[in-house]
Amino acid sequence: MTAEIAIRPAAVTDAADIARLHRLVWCETYRDLAPTEVYHTLDEDFRRARWSDMIANPSLHQAILLAEQGDRLVGIGAVGAPTHSAFEGRGEIRSLYIDPSVKRQGLGRRLMRELVAELAAFGYSSAALGVVVGNEPAIAFYRSLGGRIVGQCTDPGPVWRSDNLVFVWDDLSLLH
Repeated sequence: MTAEIAIRPAAVTDAADIARLHRLVWCETYRDLAPTEVYHTLDEDFRRARWSDMIANPSLHQAILLAEQGDRLVGIGAVGAPTHSAFEGRGEIRSLYIDPSVKRQGLGRRLMRELVAELAAFGYSSAALGVVVGNEPAIAFYRSLGGRIVGQCTDPGPVWRSDNLVFVWDDLSLLH
């Protein structure tokens, strides 16, 4: 029997586990999309420092949620105020990473619902996110959730300037 998955807010003490999962999922997802040198720069230490700082010094309307199965981190989600003009004032879904071992079991949808509830609590009635051009599994996932593409933007990232499709949901209740 599979252990129940619990979702909770992140704490600074979670930064190492978050960095480990983020790196694992990121490397798998972007292995054919990101330049090789990016993998060396965006290592676990780099990610741990970034996550520690984000959790310790939250930005406007920030929420970072973790999904745990037993004592193992299996999902990461983050939302906040929009960081790009292409999002046109919609709350931003900044991160959604699911451990490959639990993909296709509904956790991505569940975490999205929780993230959208956080945005609604911050007063947003709509959401947006950027997904890297060529990340076909994520594109299909966001389409299955009713997201629609309204344009493109460049994510400046900490190292890699990626071309992204802008997905939006103009009615957050559709994601509940």
